[in-house]
Order: sequence, then structure tokens, then C-alpha cells
Amino acid sequence: MVTADQDVLPHSAVVPSLADLTTLRVGGPVVSYVEATTEQELLDAVRAADETGTPLLVVGGGSNLLVADEGFDGVVVRDVRRGLDVASEDACGGAVVSAPAGQSWDDLVREAVDAGWYGIEALSGIPGTVGAAPVQNIGAYGQEVASTLASVRVWDRAQGRVRTLTNSELGFGYRTSILKRSMQAAGRQEGEGDPLAPWYPTPRHIVLDVTLQMRLGTLSGPIAYSQLAGRLGAEQGDRVPSRDVRDAVLELRSGKGMVLDDPDAPDHDRWSAGSFFTNPIVPVGLAERLPAGAPRFAVRGTAEPGREASVDPAHVKTSAAWLIQHAGFAPGFGLVGEHSPARLSTKHTLALTNRGGARAEDLVALARAVRDGVRECFGITLDPEPVLVGVAL
Repeated sequence: MVTADQDVLPHSAVVPSLADLTTLRVGGPVVSYVEATTEQELLDAVRAADETGTPLLVVGGGSNLLVADEGFDGVVVRDVRRGLDVASEDACGGAVVSAPAGQSWDDLVREAVDAGWYGIEALSGIPGTVGAAPVQNIGAYGQEVASTLASVRVWDRAQGRVRTLTNSELGFGYRTSILKRSMQAAGRQEGEGDPLAPWYPTPRHIVLDVTLQMRLGTLSGPIAYSQLAGRLGAEQGDRVPSRDVRDAVLELRSGKGMVLDDPDAPDHDRWSAGSFFTNPIVPVGLAERLPAGAPRFAVRGTAEPGREASVDPAHVKTSAAWLIQHAGFAPGFGLVGEHSPARLSTKHTLALTNRGGARAEDLVALARAVRDGVRECFGITLDPEPVLVGVAL
């Protein structure tokens, strides 16, 4: 099984199924597989697929994918490039750092903390690669990658050329960007679901490398998340050593099963795609009809580096995990009880897990049951966070 802690497969390796490339450990056979060890190899594979009209799936860490049991009838390209380039590091401009899309995200965060660059320390432990980070604007514990991202170099499949997209051009929002939205066709009508764009299941713009601009200092950015502040013995708004923030976040994530599995000590609560549903953003009127104990958070816009985020007065964000549990789905819930091959994590109801031997259809059935139960109880439809390939809720 391929994990972030193992050496990458050799370029000529044959991968029998997507289950070998995803943290959910499900997914059928791969028709054609390419490992790109250079940018040119990546571009050649993508161009060849697009020129022949072959379906294309570009994968990194595989931590945000649920692939059908039938597999993928196209070419799977895995970016295995690694590295870090420090363009500049000074008190005026901070640290300007670039990494290829295949670089492990958490390794980058660790490097930043060790080097005294702050702004992404609360994003510690998120599985996946640097290239996936801007696609869904990863975020956790009060930080989002959009707050430090300067630009992204991409291959534009529509224009057939390399482009550089700046922060303001990426259309960042809560767990979204123009990169992610390019996988859905325009013109969605209420109740119709998300029709797929021609680029699906890979965005129109394929990330080649990402440039971040972080500030210098051993203290973190202001702590914005109450649970993290409590773990640190601090108040919201305080700044504490970035290394302490990283350690606390890793402990919190580990306690929820939200870190990569240890191949030497397998934990089925970690056989997941992380948070399966995004926290819903709902109109204030709907939020007011939720039970008194339902979490309610201000909805802030995505701030570009160095700018203050604005608050949306018409909407409220609530907790998908709270809605799931209060709709009757307890930790460890499975459709056929404790023997279900797919169950909610025993540690966190927001994660759907493979208990060993699960198929994609088992996870989809569980996701549907949870989504429909929450909608029936609260009138809120949860949206899946992973990219669904060959399956749909």
C-alpha cells in the first residue's frame, strides 16, 4: 500500500487498482498508469490524454478521492515530484517558498515551522500534497491556505499552455476555488445536483507548483479556533510558539483519526478521506431554526495575504459533525451494525471509514444514509468534500 511515509513507486511500477493509491483503500483497476518524476513527464502525460480524448485522473496523496469499484477507464497520472525552493527570506517580504505539486503538504508545514516561517502551522497533519491544497482551499483550526498563497503555476488544458494564477485570480472560498469549480459544469439548477464539466475528474488547470508567502517568526499567527486555544492553554487571538501549535494540532487530529495511517500499526479509523462532508453554510433564517445547541460560526470571506477577512451577515456556518450526530448517527455507525465494512469513525462522525474489505458502493450507501438523515432532521443537505469518481450520492 502506498502511503506518504513510504518511498514512491518506481516510474515503471504497475499499480493494479485505485485502492493502492487512495487513503480509503477502495477503487477498481487502473487501465493506464503513469508516474511523473519531472514536470515534463507530467505535461506529456496530460497532453497525450487530452489529445486522444482519454479520461484523465491526476492524483497526489489520494486522500480526497472516492473511486468506483469498477475502476477508472482512462489514464491515472501520479505526480511524485518533491522539493522546496526558497526564493527569498527577509523581514520585509517574509519567506517566499515554492514547492512542486507532488510535495507532501505536511512535510512542507514541518519545514516552515522548523525554519521560523508562520502562517500554515495550524494546517499541520492534513494528508495530501501541495498541489491539492489550493484546489479545495484546505483549512483547519482557523487557518486556510489562501491566506498565505501567493500564486500557482498551472497547465491550462483549455489553452494548452503554462500559466501563473495569482491569489486574487483563484476565486477562493470555503473549501473551493476556480480549480475545483472547473470540474462542475455551469448552469446548475436547484435540485439537479452538480453536472460534470468536460475536465472532470481532474480540473481544467492542473497545478504544477505552488508559491507561498509566509511571515518570519517563531510565534504563530493569532489563534482563531477555541478548541486549539484550549489545548494550548491560551486565549483566542493569542500568539504562541508555532511548534506548540503544530504539536497541538497533530494531537487533536490524531485523536479524531484525521491523520495518515501508520503502516506499522494500522488503525481503521484512519482509513478514510478525512472529513467526508463540508460544514454547511446556511442562510441566517435557517440557522435560527436549528436547535439551541447547534454550533453557529460567522462566515468570513477568504482573505488574501495581508488583508482582513470580511464577515457575511446573511449566512452562518454550522458543524456537519454536530448535525450528523444529532440526526442519530453515533460514532461507529454502520448500516448493518458493527459488522458493516463501511462505518463512521469511532472517533469523529465526520469521517467515513473502511473497516477492512469495504467497497466504494458500501461507502456511498453510508454517505447517502447520513446525508438523507441530516436533511430529514434539519432541512440541510450536506455536500461531500472528496472528489467522487464514477460514483455519485
